[in-house]
Parts: sequence; C-alpha cells; structure tokens
Amino acid sequence: MKIFVQAKPNAREEKIEKIDETHFTVAVREPPVNGLANAAIRKALAGYFKVVPSRVQLASGFSSRNKVFEILL
Repeated sequence: MKIFVQAKPNAREEKIEKIDETHFTVAVREPPVNGLANAAIRKALAGYFKVVPSRVQLASGFSSRNKVFEILL
C-alpha cells in the first residue's frame, strides 16, 4: 500500500493527520538532518498502521517534505 505524506519536522508534538485514504500529514519532533525526521516518520507510521517499522519503507522524497511511503501489510 502506497501512502503520500507531507512531513513537518521540528514540530512541538508528534501527530499524524489523515487527509484521505492515501494522504497524511505527519509532524515529528526530530530535525530534518541525516535522516532523523525520516526515521521518526517511519516509526510513527508503523505505530499508526500497527506494523513493525521494518514493514514501512520510504519509496521517494528522501530530502523533500512530500514523501511516498510503502507499507507492507
């Protein structure tokens, strides 16, 4: 399952906002440095979809705020 994520690094609180079935806004506390924010988003999405983090993969958008994640259910 592919989902489209708008990332919000350096947020005050971590939260996931569902826009529609495949579009989400994910706010994380980590800064966008050395992949820290990407790792935090991956972990947050794993918790949201109740899968282990290894089943969530960043497909595109490593250095962009708009990302595509692949979730293996």
